[in-house]
Amino acid sequence: MIKPDADTAPEFKQLGEKRNRRRLGKRLLQSEFVQRTGSALIGWALSWIWRTNRDNGTSTDWAELLKGEGPIIVALWHGQHLLVPYAAPADRKFTSLVSRSTDAEINARVLERAGIEVIRGSGGRERRVVAGKGGIRALFAMRDALQRGVSVVMIADISKGEPRLAGEGIVTLARISRCPIVPVALATSRRHVLEKTWDKTTIALPFGVRSMKVAPPIHVPPKASKEEIAQARAKVTAELNRVTEEAMRAVEESK
Repeated sequence: MIKPDADTAPEFKQLGEKRNRRRLGKRLLQSEFVQRTGSALIGWALSWIWRTNRDNGTSTDWAELLKGEGPIIVALWHGQHLLVPYAAPADRKFTSLVSRSTDAEINARVLERAGIEVIRGSGGRERRVVAGKGGIRALFAMRDALQRGVSVVMIADISKGEPRLAGEGIVTLARISRCPIVPVALATSRRHVLEKTWDKTTIALPFGVRSMKVAPPIHVPPKASKEEIAQARAKVTAELNRVTEEAMRAVEESK
């Protein structure tokens, strides 16, 4: 075993201390007390922020837009989705895909507190990665939920991938389920953007106004070719970006 010299010993010590802090933090995050208490506090805070932001009258009428549609696949962007569960139409049931990681357990509990069912699993850029994270099982679980009449909420862009670019997963779900994708965006006039995060996570703040924009349903043919799948991804990306910009503009004009 090679021992560090006097100059590098402090660096090794700091590295060891950093690893120990990470292990401690992970153990704390896995504890039932932290999971239960954290999800309760976050759920209460998000619900309170939702209630203290009034609709400014520019939001899309969900009921009118989706009249005659069965279950849908709600498409959202990472980091822009935190308040959307509180805007869900009361006449529809929803389930949401949440990662199986320990870090995502609190997110799952927050959604359940908001009345959203949860399906655990993750996507990825390669089929091997998707299968390893339970992505295939999650895909079929979401398809089964849609067949039962339960709408699905799904983040369109891939975690830690290119933000604001729809992945293939949401289009594949629309193809095999024959249910349409509905891009949704919600913005508040008072917000804080975490600039250092990969997806520019946006935290809504209380005592402002809100606007929710919903794009028309996007249908994907059950026997879509590779070209048609690419076109569907491009359309989801364009429409989700469009309604996001419209929601932002609507609340800015209310200031």
